[in-house]
Amino acid sequence: MLPRSRTMPSRIIHGVVEERHDIMHYWKVDDRTNASTETQAMNIEDNYSKSFDDDGRLKRTGTFWTASSHIITAVIGSGVLSLAWAVGQLGWVAGPTIMILFALVILYTSNLLSQCYRSGDPVTGPRSYTYMEAVKAHLGGRKVKVCGMIQYINLFGVAIGYTIAASVSMMAIKRSNCFHKSHGKDPCHMSSNGYMITFGIIEILFSQIPDFDQVWWLSIVAAIMSFTYSFIGLALGIAETTENKEIKGSLTGISIGTLTHAGTVTATQKLWRSFQALGAIAFAYSYSIILIEIQDTIKAPPAEYKTMKKATYLSIFVTTAFYMLCGCMGYAAFGDEAPGNLLTGFGFYDPYWLLDIANIAIVVHLVGAYQVYCQPLFAFVEKWSAQRWSNSDFVTAEYDLPIPFYGIFHVNFFRVVWRTIFVNVTTVIAMLMPFFNDVVGLLGALGFWPLTVYFPIEMYMSQKKIKKWSTQWIGFQILSFGCLLVSVAAAVGSVAGVVLDLKTYKPFKTSY
Repeated sequence: MLPRSRTMPSRIIHGVVEERHDIMHYWKVDDRTNASTETQAMNIEDNYSKSFDDDGRLKRTGTFWTASSHIITAVIGSGVLSLAWAVGQLGWVAGPTIMILFALVILYTSNLLSQCYRSGDPVTGPRSYTYMEAVKAHLGGRKVKVCGMIQYINLFGVAIGYTIAASVSMMAIKRSNCFHKSHGKDPCHMSSNGYMITFGIIEILFSQIPDFDQVWWLSIVAAIMSFTYSFIGLALGIAETTENKEIKGSLTGISIGTLTHAGTVTATQKLWRSFQALGAIAFAYSYSIILIEIQDTIKAPPAEYKTMKKATYLSIFVTTAFYMLCGCMGYAAFGDEAPGNLLTGFGFYDPYWLLDIANIAIVVHLVGAYQVYCQPLFAFVEKWSAQRWSNSDFVTAEYDLPIPFYGIFHVNFFRVVWRTIFVNVTTVIAMLMPFFNDVVGLLGALGFWPLTVYFPIEMYMSQKKIKKWSTQWIGFQILSFGCLLVSVAAAVGSVAGVVLDLKTYKPFKTSY
């Protein structure tokens, strides 16, 4: 089922509902030669072309700036909080180098993907409204099902990861005030379950927003919040380094024999942690899975892929600068003791008010980012359900609900029930496995190679008809295989981390 704001209204003529499928329907006129009729037809075409795009949907209004804000909101999420830890595992040489390499790979493959928004001609060809539709248009076959399964599992996992991250920040606010009042004498242990439930309730309410276009304001607010806590994290890292009067860390990362919450770091654990760090960095840069949805909000002309290319360059440059500063300054401040969450390692009560502001900004940002990521999954399930049960009023009917000071809100019972169940499930799973770094690393590993590298490359080669064994084809295969190895290594490291954490944590009984 298409979003309501993108669906052309039906007209009733003599009691018969005339269904509309595309804009060309409005342009059909009788074949007459008189000047007045031709002028009228041209006016009709002109008027409707101003209101609808070439696919019959309402004119898209997205710009370079709104696309950039969507990308920044999606990229600078909970992943930034684990970068100091990731650099800490890899060291001063490998850490920054790998971050830059990830940025370059994602910048390149994102530009390839943006040119696959339209099949055939990247300017005038048929549009794809989702990542999976783009794969279907260019590749087809089993690859569509594989892509859909990976994409939506990844989105589901992101929702779990954001729930964990938000609860950690909520607890940090409570604990910082507790530490401040007791002057550090009270350990202030508490459970994360209540905070996860609170975040889940908030997301249930926001999840009722029916259309991706209608969350643009939430995306911009979330982008502002991401800058806020990133700047605070950076400032605290600089302050901590200055106070220590030294730059901590080593060229090769965490030392064997270092004592952590999971025990002493062995040579094998050092390897697993380094692999897991790759997954954490990959997750921090992950946004390709919603690139098509973001691009589908951009107006034309100029061609959508040209606007998206500029937005990608700006967004990746801005986020990489933040990542380098936050990751490196956090490692410089804490060295081998770099925390999994950057904003919980500065001391809970000094300066407690600044940490509170940063963690509030994180929670607000994750509320918006959760929606940016989950709206494509919501739309997919609702569209499939509308096709499967097209005669069910429960699935397809919308009802007008007047809301004071807002206007008419369109309610669909299936949307309310399905989205509420989704949020509840992700919340319960987050409560079962509240392992922030492990979940982040695993999600980054699972989504990086297939969604960020493999499918964009395959679609681009199909569109451009690149011949097998040509120089360009070989180059693409080398890039794809190299990224596959990175994903496999990151997945192995993250699973090893989960196994290690399960020896310490108990489901629903974890306290901090």
